[in-house]
Amino acid sequence: MSNERLIAALADELSPVRRAPAPGHLTMSWLAVTVPILALVTLMMGPRPALLSLLLRPGFALDEALALLTAIAAAYAAFCAGRPDQPGWKLLLPVGAMALWLGVLGRQCLLLSVSTQGGALRLHVDAMCVPAIAVAGIAPAVAMVWLLRRSPMFRTAHACLCGALAAAALAECTLRLFHGSDSFLTLLVWQMGSVVLFTLAVGAVGRAALGRARSGRTVSYAGS
Repeated sequence: MSNERLIAALADELSPVRRAPAPGHLTMSWLAVTVPILALVTLMMGPRPALLSLLLRPGFALDEALALLTAIAAAYAAFCAGRPDQPGWKLLLPVGAMALWLGVLGRQCLLLSVSTQGGALRLHVDAMCVPAIAVAGIAPAVAMVWLLRRSPMFRTAHACLCGALAAAALAECTLRLFHGSDSFLTLLVWQMGSVVLFTLAVGAVGRAALGRARSGRTVSYAGS
């Protein structure tokens, strides 16, 4: 058989492939699905008193903006991790956003501890944080796993960890709309601790789910 006939025969037997969605498009799809659900969760749980005035306070607004930035950066990094045509440095985007977020929270905690003579450093038990983060994070986590299953399977561990961080950060951003903390140290230990636990748990579950979906899939890696 000639080379031309062989190539033609192979081409005729190829099954069509689906173009991989761009990471930015997947990130916007994730937000479009999860934000309305989390808004409904906030309404069902009951928004905090004087929430509008809270959102107008620079410190609270900055915390919420950095939580949202971390969620978006982590989601984008998760979808980039699934593609071999994306550079590895993009996986560090959520690390920078998370460090900035924690740095701002730590600075605010330090300033408040000085102005309140240590009142901001009083740690109280806030057991509601763990289930509240879980409730608020279910929809973002499920949506993330579903979208990652539609993405190329590459650097799965990084994709799952970044995706879990995105869901946890968005859940924390939502949590503060309907649940407050007695002190800033309580926020750092209980709420941010819940974010870490949720990230690790969802990352492990997501990796197992994506591992089962790895076989039998053909996705093109064409750049966006």
